[in-house]
Amino acid sequence: MLQSNGTRENAAFVVLVRNNDLDSMRTTMRQLEDRFNRKFGYPWIFLNDEPFDDKFKAYTSGIASGETFYGTFDHTMWGYPDFIDQEKARQCREDMAAKNIIYGGSESYRHMCRFQSGFFFRHPLLDSYDYYWRVEPHVSFTCDIDYDPFLLMRERDLKYGWTISIKEYVETIPTLWDTVKDFMKEHPEHIVPKNDPESLMSWVSNDGGDSYNLCHFWSNFEIGSLKWLRSKAYMDYFNHLDRAGGFFYERWGDAPVHSIAAAIMLKKSEVHWFYDMGYFHNPWSQCPREPSWMPEEKCSCNPDESFDEHWYSCTPDWLKVTKTRRTDWLITQRG
Repeated sequence: MLQSNGTRENAAFVVLVRNNDLDSMRTTMRQLEDRFNRKFGYPWIFLNDEPFDDKFKAYTSGIASGETFYGTFDHTMWGYPDFIDQEKARQCREDMAAKNIIYGGSESYRHMCRFQSGFFFRHPLLDSYDYYWRVEPHVSFTCDIDYDPFLLMRERDLKYGWTISIKEYVETIPTLWDTVKDFMKEHPEHIVPKNDPESLMSWVSNDGGDSYNLCHFWSNFEIGSLKWLRSKAYMDYFNHLDRAGGFFYERWGDAPVHSIAAAIMLKKSEVHWFYDMGYFHNPWSQCPREPSWMPEEKCSCNPDESFDEHWYSCTPDWLKVTKTRRTDWLITQRG
């Protein structure tokens, strides 16, 4: 097992949440505190487009073993930029809703995706941190975490970590890949060449980058480097996508946006699958499979229900691209 150096890393949990999610947030916090954070005391940063009420603050700070911080943001982070035609955006939402596309008619969902894609890491409450762990209400952590993922990120110079991979709904991103290709042509200095042995391009494209195969990391769980997200490379990427308008004229999700960025800008050695994290976000779960590694007191998930071998999962492709086995991603030594 990786041993802590005796001090916490410069990291925090980051949660985008509303006051009415309090009950589910407390359940998620209780699990993550019991499974991991009671041993480390990392701080929690809660963000909302409206002020948090006193009850939310009292009931979440009472569970946290570390400090808690509560922040809001203005229209620059959660609103329409001046180059977006809001009437066109409204018509696009109506058209997608009529086609029963998931969240197709939701305006707030689009603001959330844009915020998570390009703004959360620029919130002042995160200015002093190097790493973040994204947490959401309504999720479950089902295995003890007996090492520090943030320490792992720093020691291995990792930039991005994930648990579940899946394919995106093609109806939500019809022009995303063309926009990405334009970006790659304009900014080759930010791209890992696709013929580089460390390139992850073949995880998101089956034809050398001509088209997108829809694979992405499910960003409701991610542990990442804030330095990378604040870098010129990522900001050039986000600004290029933002100007194209797809967050509002289509329904670009932050998951494919983050995942494509990682696949074209980061090396294989900079992206980590947290295979040993027991995790559930409705309707899918990640659960380690090794029988000898699954004593009841460590995990409460069912390996037979783990999404990593599902036909809709992109994790088998990840293993092929990285030339690894599931057991290669185990971190802890469990006795």
